[in-house]
Amino acid sequence: MSEETRSETYAELAAVGPYGVRPGHALITMVEPHAGHEYAYNRWYEDDHYYAGAMAMPWMYAGRRWVATRELQELRRPEKSAVAQPVTAGCYLSTYWVTEGRYDDHMKWTVSINKRLNRDARVYRDRTHVFTAFQDHEATVYRDGAAGPRDFHALDHPYQGLILQVIDAEGPEARAELLERLVSRELPKRLAGSPAALVTVFRPTPLPGDRMTYVKQVEGVDTRLTLLWFLERDPRACWADHFADLETTGGESGRVELVAPFVPTVPGTDRYVDELR
Repeated sequence: MSEETRSETYAELAAVGPYGVRPGHALITMVEPHAGHEYAYNRWYEDDHYYAGAMAMPWMYAGRRWVATRELQELRRPEKSAVAQPVTAGCYLSTYWVTEGRYDDHMKWTVSINKRLNRDARVYRDRTHVFTAFQDHEATVYRDGAAGPRDFHALDHPYQGLILQVIDAEGPEARAELLERLVSRELPKRLAGSPAALVTVFRPTPLPGDRMTYVKQVEGVDTRLTLLWFLERDPRACWADHFADLETTGGESGRVELVAPFVPTVPGTDRYVDELR
């Protein structure tokens, strides 16, 4: 068995390279199961793919799934989105943290294991990747400063909701200006007194050329920012008072292409599946 699994190689790999807890990278993937396949997709993802296709991989150390009921889908903005067409597409969202400095190592593994899963018929076909990208961490802004959970806790802490926000700048320089404005002024102002405890900011990275063909190449590598707002309340209970105007966050520096609220799934159950359509 040791020869088959190359156990000695694992010992060598563990002795070198970064092994901190900072989420230097993320996988953020929003998927739409095809009509009539909602229950089967949910069971496949929860019972198999979440583990065999994600959490069991090296350096992917935290994960959480989120779901948008029809009620939540109808809160999305803008109506014409460059990310989701229609804007309601993508009712399941999965978020994962990858150890800083381990992106290349993780990608070599993930491409290989997904090819193996595909060969072994462990990939569910009746789904569409609406927004799937690995991302590099740019910043985290906290509502309460040094108090409360940190970003590396965020996928394990029992947050009651999450907002995925995608902003496109006109170019690389405009993105740098947008990031500085968001981190220094816009996000602290919006977080103050809100149900959002923190916002993580990422920028997308291109997928490798040998990725699976059903995942399209990432758009906006030089111009896009991806924000994850972690909420202490259900977004449906606080949307109008705090988040209905997130579409204006980009200001003159960028266009907000998606604001999409979610609630956490309940692992091991099909809760919310009957509320998707």
